[in-house]
Amino acid sequence: MLGIVRPCRHHLSPALHRRWAAHLCGTCLALRDDHGQVARTATNVDALLVSVLTIAQAPDPVISADRRAGPCPARGLRTATVVSGDGARLAAHAALLLAAGHLADHADDRQGAFRHAPLAAAGRHVAARWSERARASAPRGFDPSALLAVPERQRAVEADGGATLEEVTAPTADAVSAAFAHTAVLAGRPDNAPPLAAAGAAFGRLAHLLDALDDLADDRRHDRWNPVDATGAGVEATTALARHQVATLAATLARVALPDPAGLDARLAHRLLVHETARALTRTHARTEQPPTAQPPQPGDPGRVRPPRGFFAGCAAAAGLCCTGQLCCADPITGPWSGQPRSNPCASCCDCSSYSCDCCSCEGGCCNSCGCDC
Repeated sequence: MLGIVRPCRHHLSPALHRRWAAHLCGTCLALRDDHGQVARTATNVDALLVSVLTIAQAPDPVISADRRAGPCPARGLRTATVVSGDGARLAAHAALLLAAGHLADHADDRQGAFRHAPLAAAGRHVAARWSERARASAPRGFDPSALLAVPERQRAVEADGGATLEEVTAPTADAVSAAFAHTAVLAGRPDNAPPLAAAGAAFGRLAHLLDALDDLADDRRHDRWNPVDATGAGVEATTALARHQVATLAATLARVALPDPAGLDARLAHRLLVHETARALTRTHARTEQPPTAQPPQPGDPGRVRPPRGFFAGCAAAAGLCCTGQLCCADPITGPWSGQPRSNPCASCCDCSSYSCDCCSCEGGCCNSCGCDC
């Protein structure tokens, strides 16, 4: 599951967490309904922000319609009330295009399981199919050109040796900006489009920067392109730019006119875009390493990099991570296919030692402990 905003029950009140899950399930089911069962693997916890923003702005019950969903293994085979409507469809559309870009990128870089040529070819085929299906089924009034152009624009900017961090992250920023701004169109609130476009650009740039910081150590080990090093910015400047995006999100979201600022979806939007993005930055900064470039290890060296696992051995290792609970508790974990240590974003989800977990958890509004106005 892709995305940086991954709140757990310790960070959201029960009502907000149920609503978050309703948006997540709604995005997943919209992917199934519009693009088939396999497309549900593209479910993106960041894309559901589009659904949250649409409903937070819209008093129209047609736009914010909920529906009852049948049993699902991800919910322990329980039924649930999930979000549907234009916002969920736009979230599914964005998730599919973003996943297609990620899939094509990993296949081109031959990362993980895609280092095998047949799997890389299959990944590129699925990515192309998803892009075409998304192009043909764009939600009403939405121009998907910004999202469709991300892979090509990204390759072009990476080929430019003198690109800055702002230029490298511009394709993602523009794509998310377009999706956020269109939520104002769906909700019938065109005056909200400019601040939402600014918020989307900040969120897209933040997601790109955090992904680069998370991948930095692994990219250095495998001599892959990473904007932190390729632009010469370094970890400190990259983190500073990410911190600026978090501040921009808080400032621009405050300018978005909502019919019910104390409503569940409005409070959820604030928690996800302001508090959870700050928490994502803190997590990434805490686990980002900036080691000096190491010399290639020699045979017999105890620090020698382990060879990657084959496809089936990697599948067995992945099953072992799940069955033994390491996927939830261990940090770092050993990558099932790469065989190398990697940070585990799930492990810190329920760690309340460094966060104020009761901040903004009151059902009726905001606790005074955090001093915000969500």
